[in-house]
Amino acid sequence: MTLLATQARRAGLVAALLVSATFAMAAPAVPDGVRRIADLPYGQDDRQRMDVYLPAATATQGTNAPVIVMVHGGAWMVGNKAMPKVVDNKVAYWVKQKDYIFVSVGYRLSPQVDPLVQARDVASALAKTQAMAASWGGDSAKVILMGHSAGAHLVALLGASPALARESGAKPWLGTIALDSAALDLERIMKARHMRFYDRVFGTDPAYWRSVSPSSVLAADVTPMLLVCSTQRADNPCAQAHDFAAKATAKGARASVLPQDLTHEQVNATLGLPGAYTDAVDGFMTGLLPR
Repeated sequence: MTLLATQARRAGLVAALLVSATFAMAAPAVPDGVRRIADLPYGQDDRQRMDVYLPAATATQGTNAPVIVMVHGGAWMVGNKAMPKVVDNKVAYWVKQKDYIFVSVGYRLSPQVDPLVQARDVASALAKTQAMAASWGGDSAKVILMGHSAGAHLVALLGASPALARESGAKPWLGTIALDSAALDLERIMKARHMRFYDRVFGTDPAYWRSVSPSSVLAADVTPMLLVCSTQRADNPCAQAHDFAAKATAKGARASVLPQDLTHEQVNATLGLPGAYTDAVDGFMTGLLPR
């Protein structure tokens, strides 16, 4: 592939990311039997809000439902917790059919804050979720963290170094699912040819790159992780996912890669639809739950 063609494909990917995140702002569909608590605050900023989707089963006290905490994407610069592609199919499957609680998290965006602060926003939302889970009929010990794209980077960062989450008051959670992050090794990305918007988001300081690079901050207590990756992307997120999983496994963690012949957008939007992809993610989550 020529340099011009490669650059064009990268530009197309960035455009797709930003257009998808910016314009898919319609309110999510709430299935019958599911209740939505909108814009629950976990901080002072207007973006520090989360939407909670509750199954009818949690109306019964003591259900101890598992909880999914979902973090949207949007190149760290755009996006919204209520985007249908973030919410609809996941709520229809895990909340409506399986009686999970689903929490969709908003967070402050670049350039207002940098990705390390965004990760702390997610950690604060996680802590708020854990504190309130019992009041919703959920179990604070059965929380699973999930994110797509930029959100996948943020949850992978917290999963790789849970101390970052503890600093914001979060307690241990069961595991982390990163849906098609291509930012697992920021040091390698920033030192090579990369998409230009990474410079706006991550700056020029190698020490900062290391601080927000999941591969660089891998701790001994890394959470169990599932790394979903698109095989259709020109920037090959599956290579980063396999490298990260190998490093995590070397530390004794449980980490696996789930390649999918889907676009970056489809990895997010189709999760929850019937099929092998949803079954595989659901199987990972079920395997995390206490027996």
